[in-house]
Amino acid sequence: MKKITILGSTGSIGTQALEVIEMQGYEVLALTASTNVGIIENQIRKFKPKYAAMVDEKAAAELKDKVADTDTKVLSGIDGVCECASLEADYVLNSIVGMAGLRPTVAAIEAGNDIALANKETLVAGGQLVMGMAKEKGVSILPVDSEHSAIFQSLQGCVDRKEVKRLILTASGGPFFGKKRSELADVTVKEALNHPNWSMGAKITIDSASMMNKGLELIEAVWLFNMKPDDIDIVVHRQSVVHSLVEYCDNSVIAQLGVPDMRIPIQYALTYPNRIPSPVKQLSLTDYGTLTFDKPDYETFGLINVCRKAINDGGLYPACANAANEEANLSFRNGKIKFLQIEELVRSAVEASQKYNQYTLDNVLSMYDWAREYVKTKIN
Repeated sequence: MKKITILGSTGSIGTQALEVIEMQGYEVLALTASTNVGIIENQIRKFKPKYAAMVDEKAAAELKDKVADTDTKVLSGIDGVCECASLEADYVLNSIVGMAGLRPTVAAIEAGNDIALANKETLVAGGQLVMGMAKEKGVSILPVDSEHSAIFQSLQGCVDRKEVKRLILTASGGPFFGKKRSELADVTVKEALNHPNWSMGAKITIDSASMMNKGLELIEAVWLFNMKPDDIDIVVHRQSVVHSLVEYCDNSVIAQLGVPDMRIPIQYALTYPNRIPSPVKQLSLTDYGTLTFDKPDYETFGLINVCRKAINDGGLYPACANAANEEANLSFRNGKIKFLQIEELVRSAVEASQKYNQYTLDNVLSMYDWAREYVKTKIN
């Protein structure tokens, strides 16, 4: 009987994780969310966690009233989320969106909890800090993103990491694959949210449309797999069947395939190193018939280049790129800027940011605040 804490239980990854947990009969120790009281109340009544936390104070008060007849203790604020992350669990699954996931990740590591990580910003912004802490505490960080899970799975059986030559991340290309920059000048939020393969939250879906998500995943892969940025390539694979690949020194390539369903990587992270039956549809290659692979259009989707340069330059430049994108992405969704301005604002913020000599949690959080404020000021 494994005890699992889910940070961000009301989102896409969190709700699918609960499906996996229910199927395997695991215990839910704690659940956290931001503002969605209705969904987390239903989850509390079904899974009976000992603790729950809401980032929003008003939402926490409302939830506390609604579940007063249960044995679940309701906490509030980011401190409440960190307290949940610190409870002794077999895994803390972090599916919080954005930089809000960093402090709870740090709290979970400090408590010695293994982490199933679906919050890529944790490693993009704080990779050096987080991986150093995890090594010191003997904590395992298992990837939940489909691409990084695919690489992790393709590395099983590798006896010496020196044998690894290259990682290849696959990208769906999002809703704007094949379009030139001029064609994206006036795209709408609705068009950008129309992802061809995956059902995800709004923020990550816009990141997929701009291909910023692939830049973020490149940075995350550097930290997860201890690879140089130049040894990580990206290919556009429209069908989202090949989730990523590992090339070895003998030029053989091992890939992980499956239907596009996040329950596979979620379950593998929670059951590793074992594989057990899942509710996911069986892959039929003949149903697809053809799998295609294309080079990314780096001119149209330049955010990948911004991220690659940021991780090559090191320090807090990746944290700056991530924070600037969070603000620009939100501004686009709120109708304040046009789609192509996301890239312009992120690039401008990274170029304007200062180089930090130290790399601490406070530095990372300061860079986050600076970059978001920079983007707001540029927009205004």
